[in-house]
Amino acid sequence: MFKLKPLRAEWVTLIASLYLLIGFNAVLWQHVFSIVPGDAPGLVLRLAFAVLVFCAFNLVLTLVAFRPVFKPVLAGLFLVSAGVAYFMNRYGVLIDVGMLRNTMETNATEVRDLLSFTLAGYILLLGVVPSILLYKTPILYRTFPRELLSKLVVGTASATVLGAVALLNYQGLSSLFRNHHELHLMVVPSNYVGAAVAYVSEQLGSAHVPLRRIGEDAVRPLAVTPQARKSLTVLVVGESARAQNFGLLGYDRDTTPQLSKEAGLVAFSDVHSCGTETAVSVPCMFSTFTRKQYDASKARNQEGLLDVLQRAGIAVHWRDNQSGCKGTCDRVAFEDVSNLKDPALCADSECHDEILLKGLEAMLDNLQQDTVLVLHQMGSHGPEYFKRYPKAYERFTPVCRSNALDKCDRQSIINGYDNTLVYTDHVLATLIDVLRSRQDKVDTAMLYLSDHGESLGEYNLFLHGTPYMLAPEQQKHIPMLAWFSDGYRKDYAVDTDCLQRSRNQPLSQDNLFHSMLGLLRVHTSVYDPQLDMFASCRPVVATH
Repeated sequence: MFKLKPLRAEWVTLIASLYLLIGFNAVLWQHVFSIVPGDAPGLVLRLAFAVLVFCAFNLVLTLVAFRPVFKPVLAGLFLVSAGVAYFMNRYGVLIDVGMLRNTMETNATEVRDLLSFTLAGYILLLGVVPSILLYKTPILYRTFPRELLSKLVVGTASATVLGAVALLNYQGLSSLFRNHHELHLMVVPSNYVGAAVAYVSEQLGSAHVPLRRIGEDAVRPLAVTPQARKSLTVLVVGESARAQNFGLLGYDRDTTPQLSKEAGLVAFSDVHSCGTETAVSVPCMFSTFTRKQYDASKARNQEGLLDVLQRAGIAVHWRDNQSGCKGTCDRVAFEDVSNLKDPALCADSECHDEILLKGLEAMLDNLQQDTVLVLHQMGSHGPEYFKRYPKAYERFTPVCRSNALDKCDRQSIINGYDNTLVYTDHVLATLIDVLRSRQDKVDTAMLYLSDHGESLGEYNLFLHGTPYMLAPEQQKHIPMLAWFSDGYRKDYAVDTDCLQRSRNQPLSQDNLFHSMLGLLRVHTSVYDPQLDMFASCRPVVATH
């Protein structure tokens, strides 16, 4: 059995800091080299930045370089950093609290789609092997008083060098950090450590906060009479659909062949999401908060749209084919259809989105009260786009059949993604046809909007979840559609000709909460007519 030479803790922190700097930060250095020129001043700035990060690593590791915890902490950093480096290298993702929140709230199917032998290789070579070497390296510790003194000296030296480098290169470094906020989200492991601290703080901060009720005055004084027909309003929450690739919105490929033939369909062209990941966009769009006001802790501890609708006497059902509703449906009827045993629509522990429509005719035939049905799609969730649709909807080929998107030809990635939209087109058109088929008995309507968009290699980014401030338009610009039966338009006073004329006006997920209240004639003090996208297209807008 091989033996490694004993080392002082100070040498181990220096070696570990250098390894963290070089071994896990390829994305960081590629970006630094792309934004800092290679002339003499640029080379000095690059070096100063490297020394700054190295000293910061060494300072922090020095604080934990004590016998009981040092090796476990370093091994943990190596293992987690290896996985983080893989996802950053492969998909171009940036790590912040939003990305971590989305990761923590994902489901097994989504996790499975991200696994690969390459990921295992990263963890083995960059995480496991260095951890084994670390554990086989004897670390020489002094007596506690001397060890404490040594760490004080090393820590002071690291802080001094860090401060000196920062002062000597203040103008260049301050400009670099001021103009490139993304840099701190690229530094492994400080990016995910900071995100973890923020996430834990967020969870602890809201753990014992009582649920805040809203819209307690919600009523429907102008609702249809008990003798009139009931209504079913279907709200479809899409996944990762970006407006840029939607045929109805001008894409040069016809990814929406069936929807384009649906009479009365309104396609809104300028709609933006609240976030770039499901864990933000879904709770945000169902909350009273606008994107600028949104706070995950506040939203988690406050009722949302579905609570207010239910309080006003509307039945609410959430049917899910994805990773859950992120807390928005906790107090309404919920049905998970993602693992149903349907041989035609389900296989390998996931179901295609048509499963969401199963039993819809029976629901319409037996509707007892005005109802809102929310359908949460798997939609265009990546990276394995080819799994999101049946083979019959593979209209564009060849298709990338790997989760290693950075290794696939970009056109094959786009082809697979576009096929998911062709299938979504089929699902939505089928839904509209079912709703139309019962319009003589039930007032029916559909509103569809995606939770966020998707990157398909633009700017070397894939998937979604880039911090909103830095995210490209492809992750924020989303499709939104509306369809109303003849009876619904009449009974709820919706002027679809007006909606068609105003379809190009700027909208966002901020509008959903108030638009649904206004559409369904729910009177409550939390309603804001300025954010109701239907208000200007109703002949008479009641005072709320």
